Amino acid sequence: MQQIFVCTVLKGEQLLNENNALAVAFKKTKHQVVGHGFRNIQVLKEALMNSDGQQESDIYGKGKIIEDFQKKMAEYLGKEEAVFFPSGTMAQQITLRIWCDKKGLTKVAYHPLCHIEIHEEDGLKELHHIESVLLADKSRLIQFEDVVNMGEDIACLLLELPQREIGGQLPDFETLESISAYCHEKGIKLHLDGARLFEILPYYKKSAAEICKLFDSVYVSFYKGIGGLAGAILAGDKDFTEESKVWKRRYGGDLISLYPYMISADYYFNKRINKMKQYHEEALELAGLFNQCHAISTKPLEPVSNMFHVHFDGPKEKLESTLIAIYKETGIGLTGYLREISEDACFYEVSIGDQYGNIPKEGLRKVFQMLDESMRELKE
Repeated sequence: MQQIFVCTVLKGEQLLNENNALAVAFKKTKHQVVGHGFRNIQVLKEALMNSDGQQESDIYGKGKIIEDFQKKMAEYLGKEEAVFFPSGTMAQQITLRIWCDKKGLTKVAYHPLCHIEIHEEDGLKELHHIESVLLADKSRLIQFEDVVNMGEDIACLLLELPQREIGGQLPDFETLESISAYCHEKGIKLHLDGARLFEILPYYKKSAAEICKLFDSVYVSFYKGIGGLAGAILAGDKDFTEESKVWKRRYGGDLISLYPYMISADYYFNKRINKMKQYHEEALELAGLFNQCHAISTKPLEPVSNMFHVHFDGPKEKLESTLIAIYKETGIGLTGYLREISEDACFYEVSIGDQYGNIPKEGLRKVFQMLDESMRELKE
Protein backbone atom coordinates (compact mmCIF):
# COMPACT_ATOMS: atom_id res chain seq x y z
CA MET A 1 0.00 0.00 0.00
CA GLN A 2 1.32 3.45 -0.90
CA GLN A 3 2.23 5.53 2.15
CA ILE A 4 2.14 9.29 2.57
CA PHE A 5 4.61 11.13 4.77
CA VAL A 6 3.09 13.22 7.55
CA CYS A 7 4.72 16.51 6.54
CA THR A 8 3.82 16.33 2.85
CA VAL A 9 1.59 19.23 1.92
CA LEU A 10 2.22 20.62 -1.56
CA LYS A 11 -0.40 18.39 -3.13
CA GLY A 12 0.64 15.74 -5.66
CA GLU A 13 4.26 16.83 -5.89
CA GLN A 14 4.89 15.65 -2.38
CA LEU A 15 3.09 12.33 -2.51
CA LEU A 16 5.68 9.61 -2.30
CA ASN A 17 5.15 8.22 -5.77
CA GLU A 18 6.80 4.86 -6.35
CA ASN A 19 8.08 6.18 -9.69
CA ASN A 20 9.94 9.04 -7.98
CA ALA A 21 13.55 7.96 -7.35
CA LEU A 22 14.08 10.53 -4.60
CA ALA A 23 10.88 9.45 -2.84
CA VAL A 24 11.88 5.79 -3.03
CA ALA A 25 15.36 6.53 -1.64
CA PHE A 26 13.83 8.61 1.13
CA LYS A 27 11.46 5.81 2.16
CA LYS A 28 14.37 3.36 2.37
CA THR A 29 16.38 5.47 4.83
CA LYS A 30 16.61 4.35 8.44
CA HIS A 31 16.02 7.88 9.77
CA GLN A 32 13.86 10.67 8.33
CA VAL A 33 14.53 14.20 9.54
CA VAL A 34 10.98 15.53 9.18
CA GLY A 35 7.51 14.80 10.53
CA HIS A 36 6.30 12.19 13.00
CA GLY A 37 6.89 9.12 10.86
CA PHE A 38 5.30 7.49 7.85
CA ARG A 39 1.56 7.95 7.81
CA ASN A 40 -0.22 4.59 7.85
CA ILE A 41 -3.01 2.86 9.76
CA GLN A 42 -0.79 2.76 12.84
CA VAL A 43 -1.75 6.43 13.39
CA LEU A 44 -5.32 5.33 14.11
CA LYS A 45 -4.40 2.03 15.74
CA GLU A 46 -2.21 3.71 18.35
CA ALA A 47 -4.93 6.18 19.27
CA LEU A 48 -7.60 3.49 19.51
CA MET A 49 -5.39 1.28 21.69
CA ASN A 50 -5.13 4.13 24.20
CA SER A 51 -8.85 4.93 24.28
CA ASP A 52 -11.88 3.61 26.17
CA GLY A 53 -13.23 0.93 23.87
CA GLN A 54 -16.58 0.92 25.69
CA GLN A 55 -17.28 4.60 24.97
CA GLU A 56 -20.28 5.14 22.72
CA SER A 57 -19.82 6.51 19.22
CA ASP A 58 -21.06 9.92 18.14
CA ILE A 59 -24.02 9.84 15.76
CA TYR A 60 -24.47 12.55 13.12
CA GLY A 61 -22.55 15.15 15.11
CA LYS A 62 -24.11 14.39 18.49
CA GLY A 63 -23.04 12.37 21.51
CA LYS A 64 -20.84 12.67 24.58
CA ILE A 65 -17.61 11.80 22.77
CA ILE A 66 -17.88 14.66 20.30
CA GLU A 67 -19.43 17.14 22.74
CA ASP A 68 -16.69 16.59 25.34
CA PHE A 69 -13.95 17.10 22.77
CA GLN A 70 -15.59 20.24 21.38
CA LYS A 71 -15.91 21.68 24.89
CA LYS A 72 -12.26 20.87 25.63
CA MET A 73 -11.08 22.67 22.49
CA ALA A 74 -13.37 25.66 23.02
CA GLU A 75 -11.81 26.16 26.46
CA TYR A 76 -8.28 25.73 25.11
CA LEU A 77 -8.91 28.31 22.37
CA GLY A 78 -10.74 30.69 24.70
CA LYS A 79 -13.94 30.63 22.68
CA GLU A 80 -17.56 30.14 23.72
CA GLU A 81 -18.10 27.02 21.65
CA ALA A 82 -16.33 24.79 19.10
CA VAL A 83 -17.48 22.40 16.38
CA PHE A 84 -15.56 19.41 15.01
CA PHE A 85 -15.33 19.25 11.20
CA PRO A 86 -13.95 16.46 9.02
CA SER A 87 -11.86 19.02 7.08
CA GLY A 88 -10.52 22.54 7.35
CA THR A 89 -11.54 23.29 3.78
CA MET A 90 -15.18 22.71 4.73
CA ALA A 91 -14.89 24.68 7.97
CA GLN A 92 -13.32 27.76 6.40
CA GLN A 93 -15.62 28.03 3.40
CA ILE A 94 -18.56 27.80 5.79
CA THR A 95 -17.03 30.45 8.05
CA LEU A 96 -16.71 32.98 5.26
CA ARG A 97 -20.24 32.24 4.04
CA ILE A 98 -21.64 32.88 7.53
CA TRP A 99 -19.83 36.19 7.94
CA CYS A 100 -20.87 37.31 4.44
CA ASP A 101 -24.51 36.46 5.13
CA LYS A 102 -24.48 38.35 8.42
CA LYS A 103 -23.19 41.51 6.76
CA GLY A 104 -25.12 41.09 3.51
CA LEU A 105 -21.89 41.49 1.54
CA THR A 106 -20.30 38.72 -0.50
CA LYS A 107 -16.74 39.94 -0.38
CA VAL A 108 -13.80 38.77 1.76
CA ALA A 109 -10.06 39.46 1.84
CA TYR A 110 -7.00 37.27 2.32
CA HIS A 111 -3.41 36.68 1.17
CA PRO A 112 -2.85 35.79 -2.53
CA LEU A 113 -1.37 32.43 -1.45
CA CYS A 114 -4.17 31.59 0.97
CA HIS A 115 -5.23 27.93 0.89
CA ILE A 116 -8.73 28.96 -0.19
CA GLU A 117 -7.32 30.80 -3.18
CA ILE A 118 -4.83 28.25 -4.53
CA HIS A 119 -5.79 24.79 -3.25
CA GLU A 120 -9.58 24.51 -3.26
CA GLU A 121 -10.56 24.67 -6.94
CA ASP A 122 -12.37 28.01 -6.39
CA GLY A 123 -14.81 26.33 -4.00
CA LEU A 124 -15.64 29.58 -2.22
CA LYS A 125 -16.46 31.31 -5.50
CA GLU A 126 -18.25 28.45 -7.22
CA LEU A 127 -20.30 27.25 -4.24
CA HIS A 128 -21.01 30.56 -2.53
CA HIS A 129 -20.36 33.22 -5.20
CA ILE A 130 -18.11 35.08 -2.78
CA GLU A 131 -15.61 37.52 -4.25
CA SER A 132 -12.07 37.67 -2.89
CA VAL A 133 -9.86 40.71 -2.40
CA LEU A 134 -6.18 39.71 -2.44
CA LEU A 135 -4.02 41.69 -0.02
CA ALA A 136 -0.24 42.18 -0.19
CA ASP A 137 2.28 40.84 -2.66
CA LYS A 138 2.69 37.06 -2.90
CA SER A 139 6.20 37.24 -1.47
CA ARG A 140 5.37 38.97 1.82
CA LEU A 141 2.97 39.02 4.74
CA ILE A 142 -0.17 41.11 5.04
CA GLN A 143 0.64 44.25 7.04
CA PHE A 144 -1.59 46.71 8.87
CA GLU A 145 -1.22 49.25 6.06
CA ASP A 146 -2.55 46.71 3.53
CA VAL A 147 -5.75 46.39 5.52
CA VAL A 148 -6.19 50.12 6.10
CA ASN A 149 -5.52 50.94 2.43
CA MET A 150 -7.67 48.12 1.06
CA GLY A 151 -10.11 50.56 -0.54
CA GLU A 152 -13.00 48.07 -0.52
CA ASP A 153 -15.64 47.10 1.99
CA ILE A 154 -15.49 43.44 3.00
CA ALA A 155 -17.41 41.13 5.32
CA CYS A 156 -14.39 39.25 6.65
CA LEU A 157 -10.60 39.33 6.64
CA LEU A 158 -8.83 35.96 6.86
CA LEU A 159 -5.31 35.81 8.27
CA GLU A 160 -3.23 32.64 8.02
CA LEU A 161 -0.76 32.12 10.87
CA PRO A 162 1.85 31.15 9.87
CA GLN A 163 1.74 32.07 6.16
CA ARG A 164 2.70 28.64 4.97
CA GLU A 165 3.38 29.20 1.26
CA ILE A 166 6.12 31.77 1.96
CA GLY A 167 8.02 29.61 4.41
CA GLY A 168 5.73 29.88 7.41
CA GLN A 169 6.38 33.55 8.15
CA LEU A 170 4.56 35.42 10.94
CA PRO A 171 3.74 39.08 11.59
CA ASP A 172 4.69 40.47 14.99
CA PHE A 173 1.99 40.33 17.64
CA GLU A 174 1.58 44.10 17.71
CA THR A 175 0.60 44.00 14.02
CA LEU A 176 -2.07 41.40 14.81
CA GLU A 177 -3.41 43.59 17.60
CA SER A 178 -3.57 46.62 15.30
CA ILE A 179 -5.36 44.69 12.53
CA SER A 180 -7.81 43.21 15.03
CA ALA A 181 -8.67 46.60 16.54
CA TYR A 182 -9.13 48.15 13.09
CA CYS A 183 -11.40 45.34 11.88
CA HIS A 184 -13.59 45.54 14.97
CA GLU A 185 -13.83 49.31 14.60
CA LYS A 186 -14.89 49.00 10.94
CA GLY A 187 -17.32 46.12 11.46
CA ILE A 188 -15.13 43.60 9.62
CA LYS A 189 -15.06 40.07 11.00
CA LEU A 190 -11.56 38.67 11.52
CA HIS A 191 -11.03 34.95 10.94
CA LEU A 192 -7.92 32.95 11.85
CA ASP A 193 -6.71 30.21 9.56
CA GLY A 194 -4.85 28.58 12.42
CA ALA A 195 -4.16 25.25 10.74
CA ARG A 196 -0.76 25.46 12.44
CA LEU A 197 -1.80 27.54 15.45
CA PHE A 198 -0.34 25.11 17.99
CA GLU A 199 3.05 25.31 16.28
CA ILE A 200 3.37 29.12 16.60
CA LEU A 201 2.64 29.43 20.32
CA PRO A 202 6.32 29.12 21.36
CA TYR A 203 7.35 31.96 19.03
CA TYR A 204 4.70 34.40 20.22
CA LYS A 205 5.08 33.22 23.83
CA LYS A 206 1.30 33.46 24.08
CA SER A 207 -1.41 30.98 24.89
CA ALA A 208 -3.80 29.86 22.16
CA ALA A 209 -6.58 31.78 23.92
CA GLU A 210 -4.54 35.01 23.95
CA ILE A 211 -4.03 34.80 20.20
CA CYS A 212 -7.58 33.68 19.42
CA LYS A 213 -9.00 36.57 21.48
CA LEU A 214 -8.06 38.85 18.58
CA PHE A 215 -10.27 36.88 16.15
CA ASP A 216 -14.02 36.40 15.76
CA SER A 217 -13.61 32.84 14.51
CA VAL A 218 -10.78 30.32 14.54
CA TYR A 219 -9.95 27.12 12.67
CA VAL A 220 -7.27 24.65 13.77
CA SER A 221 -6.09 21.40 12.19
CA PHE A 222 -5.36 18.08 13.90
CA TYR A 223 -3.26 16.32 11.27
CA LYS A 224 -0.41 18.80 10.72
CA GLY A 225 1.81 19.45 13.73
CA ILE A 226 -0.39 17.30 15.94
CA GLY A 227 -0.17 14.37 13.50
CA GLY A 228 -3.70 13.04 13.95
CA LEU A 229 -5.72 11.15 11.38
CA ALA A 230 -7.73 14.11 10.04
CA GLY A 231 -10.21 16.72 11.19
CA ALA A 232 -10.48 20.29 12.35
CA ILE A 233 -12.09 22.49 14.97
CA LEU A 234 -14.01 25.67 14.20
CA ALA A 235 -14.54 27.95 17.21
CA GLY A 236 -16.35 31.20 17.96
CA ASP A 237 -19.39 32.51 19.80
CA LYS A 238 -22.54 30.41 20.21
CA ASP A 239 -24.54 32.07 17.41
CA PHE A 240 -21.69 31.50 14.97
CA THR A 241 -21.06 27.87 15.91
CA GLU A 242 -24.77 26.99 15.85
CA GLU A 243 -25.02 28.35 12.33
CA SER A 244 -21.86 26.47 11.35
CA LYS A 245 -23.54 23.21 12.41
CA VAL A 246 -26.37 23.87 9.95
CA TRP A 247 -23.88 24.45 7.16
CA LYS A 248 -21.88 21.41 8.21
CA ARG A 249 -24.99 19.29 7.67
CA ARG A 250 -25.60 20.95 4.29
CA TYR A 251 -22.02 20.11 3.28
CA GLY A 252 -22.43 16.47 4.26
CA GLY A 253 -19.96 16.93 7.11
CA ASP A 254 -22.09 15.14 9.68
CA LEU A 255 -20.88 11.62 8.98
CA ILE A 256 -22.67 8.85 10.82
CA SER A 257 -19.58 8.69 13.06
CA LEU A 258 -16.60 11.00 13.38
CA TYR A 259 -15.07 9.30 16.41
CA PRO A 260 -12.01 7.81 14.64
CA TYR A 261 -10.92 11.33 13.76
CA MET A 262 -11.72 12.75 17.20
CA ILE A 263 -10.05 9.97 19.16
CA SER A 264 -6.96 10.40 17.00
CA ALA A 265 -7.06 14.19 17.36
CA ASP A 266 -7.48 14.06 21.12
CA TYR A 267 -4.80 11.41 21.64
CA TYR A 268 -2.13 13.17 19.60
CA PHE A 269 -3.11 16.59 20.93
CA ASN A 270 -2.45 15.35 24.46
CA LYS A 271 0.75 13.60 23.35
CA ARG A 272 2.30 16.46 21.35
CA ILE A 273 0.87 19.83 22.37
CA ASN A 274 3.64 20.33 24.93
CA LYS A 275 6.34 19.42 22.39
CA MET A 276 5.81 22.46 20.18
CA LYS A 277 8.62 24.41 21.85
CA GLN A 278 10.95 21.46 21.30
CA TYR A 279 9.94 21.24 17.62
CA HIS A 280 10.59 24.97 17.18
CA GLU A 281 14.03 24.76 18.78
CA GLU A 282 14.90 21.79 16.59
CA ALA A 283 13.71 23.70 13.50
CA LEU A 284 16.06 26.54 14.44
CA GLU A 285 18.91 24.05 14.81
CA LEU A 286 18.20 22.37 11.48
CA ALA A 287 17.82 25.68 9.64
CA GLY A 288 21.21 26.71 11.02
CA LEU A 289 22.78 23.58 9.53
CA PHE A 290 21.26 24.30 6.12
CA ASN A 291 22.33 27.95 6.17
CA GLN A 292 25.95 26.93 6.80
CA CYS A 293 25.97 25.04 3.51
CA HIS A 294 27.13 26.60 0.28
CA ALA A 295 24.32 27.81 -2.06
CA ILE A 296 21.57 26.77 0.36
CA SER A 297 19.32 29.07 2.40
CA THR A 298 16.17 28.80 4.45
CA LYS A 299 13.04 30.93 4.35
CA PRO A 300 12.69 32.45 6.84
CA LEU A 301 16.35 32.54 7.87
CA GLU A 302 15.30 31.79 11.44
CA PRO A 303 12.09 29.72 11.57
CA VAL A 304 9.22 31.10 13.63
CA SER A 305 7.56 27.70 14.04
CA ASN A 306 8.44 24.07 13.38
CA MET A 307 8.29 24.65 9.61
CA PHE A 308 10.37 26.47 6.99
CA HIS A 309 11.41 26.19 3.35
CA VAL A 310 14.84 25.08 2.14
CA HIS A 311 16.04 26.75 -1.08
CA PHE A 312 18.79 25.25 -3.23
CA ASP A 313 20.75 27.29 -5.77
CA GLY A 314 20.94 24.43 -8.26
CA PRO A 315 18.85 22.44 -10.75
CA LYS A 316 16.26 20.05 -9.37
CA GLU A 317 17.52 16.95 -11.23
CA LYS A 318 21.10 17.34 -9.98
CA LEU A 319 19.96 18.01 -6.43
CA GLU A 320 17.83 14.86 -6.50
CA SER A 321 20.87 12.79 -7.49
CA THR A 322 22.93 14.44 -4.76
CA LEU A 323 20.34 13.73 -2.09
CA ILE A 324 19.88 10.11 -3.18
CA ALA A 325 23.64 9.53 -2.86
CA ILE A 326 23.64 11.09 0.63
CA TYR A 327 20.68 8.98 1.71
CA LYS A 328 22.35 5.76 0.57
CA GLU A 329 25.61 6.51 2.38
CA THR A 330 24.21 7.90 5.64
CA GLY A 331 20.82 6.22 5.98
CA ILE A 332 19.33 9.63 6.80
CA GLY A 333 16.63 11.21 4.63
CA LEU A 334 15.94 14.94 4.35
CA THR A 335 12.96 14.96 1.96
CA GLY A 336 11.13 12.81 -0.55
CA TYR A 337 10.53 15.61 -3.05
CA LEU A 338 11.93 18.83 -4.49
CA ARG A 339 9.83 21.53 -6.14
CA GLU A 340 11.32 23.39 -9.10
CA ILE A 341 11.45 27.20 -8.97
CA SER A 342 13.47 27.67 -12.16
CA GLU A 343 16.04 25.75 -14.20
CA ASP A 344 18.65 26.62 -11.59
CA ALA A 345 16.71 26.61 -8.34
CA CYS A 346 14.42 24.38 -6.30
CA PHE A 347 13.06 24.05 -2.78
CA TYR A 348 11.14 21.87 -0.35
CA GLU A 349 9.26 22.32 2.91
CA VAL A 350 10.44 21.15 6.32
CA SER A 351 8.07 20.34 9.18
CA ILE A 352 9.74 19.12 12.37
CA GLY A 353 8.07 16.47 14.51
CA ASP A 354 9.02 13.47 16.63
CA GLN A 355 11.43 12.07 14.02
CA TYR A 356 14.13 14.73 14.38
CA GLY A 357 15.01 13.84 17.97
CA ASN A 358 15.85 10.27 16.90
CA ILE A 359 18.52 11.27 14.37
CA PRO A 360 22.12 10.39 15.42
CA LYS A 361 23.97 13.71 15.70
CA GLU A 362 27.12 12.34 14.12
CA GLY A 363 25.13 11.05 11.18
CA LEU A 364 23.40 14.41 10.77
CA ARG A 365 26.78 16.20 10.74
CA LYS A 366 27.93 13.85 7.99
CA VAL A 367 24.80 14.59 5.95
CA PHE A 368 25.50 18.31 6.00
CA GLN A 369 29.21 17.89 5.37
CA MET A 370 28.40 15.87 2.25
CA LEU A 371 25.69 18.31 1.22
CA ASP A 372 28.01 21.31 1.55
CA GLU A 373 30.76 19.59 -0.44
CA SER A 374 28.31 18.54 -3.16
CA MET A 375 26.88 22.06 -3.49
CA ARG A 376 30.39 23.55 -3.78
CA GLU A 377 31.22 21.07 -6.54
CA LEU A 378 27.94 21.84 -8.27
CA LYS A 379 28.63 25.58 -8.29
CA GLU A 380 32.24 25.35 -9.51
